[in-house]
Amino acid sequence: MLGAASGRSGPPCCLGQEKSAVLRALAAKARLAQELLNGIPGMRCSPVQGAMYCFPRVQLPPRACAAARAVGQAPDMFFCMRLLEETGICLVPGSGFGQQEGTFHFRMTILPPIEKLQLVLEKLGSFYAKFVKEFS
Repeated sequence: MLGAASGRSGPPCCLGQEKSAVLRALAAKARLAQELLNGIPGMRCSPVQGAMYCFPRVQLPPRACAAARAVGQAPDMFFCMRLLEETGICLVPGSGFGQQEGTFHFRMTILPPIEKLQLVLEKLGSFYAKFVKEFS
């Protein structure tokens, strides 16, 4: 029944093994995201717990915040839009999630294959360094 309900064939024991493999892969991606984000000066990521997203805090220079307000955007939205336009990486600004006033975050999925996730995180780090330099 379990195999039929999931749309997969095979004995239920195999489904348990598959579930375990998926959970191990998600845990590895969560650790990778946390480690690489915490290695970027100006970013801090708490451990990912039971989700497919991380929600790191990012420090944005005052000049970036002023530039964002000048175009009518929240600073984290400004950062996310610049990232999207320049790299194709799509993040969700934390301002839509009720973040604490004066802090900036973004939400990022950890679902891509681990090799692609690592590449995305490396590109994000390079972009952030350039962004901070531009607005410092």
